[in-house]
Amino acid sequence: SFAAWRRRLLKPLLKHKIMDPNAFAGLNEQDSKEMMKMIEDMQMRDSLKMYNRLVERCFNTCVDSFRRKNLDSGEERCVTKCTEKFLKHSARVSVRFAELSAASGEAAMAQMAAAQKQ
Repeated sequence: SFAAWRRRLLKPLLKHKIMDPNAFAGLNEQDSKEMMKMIEDMQMRDSLKMYNRLVERCFNTCVDSFRRKNLDSGEERCVTKCTEKFLKHSARVSVRFAELSAASGEAAMAQMAAAQKQ
């Protein structure tokens, strides 16, 4: 059923890695906990947004009949392919974003180092 399909999709989307608590070593314990809570909330919201986009896109693309309670085999294949494609694309975008973020951070560090030498 559609509800079971949604539950199967949600489980892997919520397995995002939470940021390392040591990232806030300079903060006091209360501020560190608050930052971790904010990050966890943001990650949950982002996961749910991604999940909702995935469900909406694949359902609208693949399901063409409401005469039956369950998806037919063609709809099931379409949903599987759509889901895999969406998740692969999202993973690729995340990797590329991390690469660009790292490069940007390195450039900023190099700029700061150059400014300190002057």
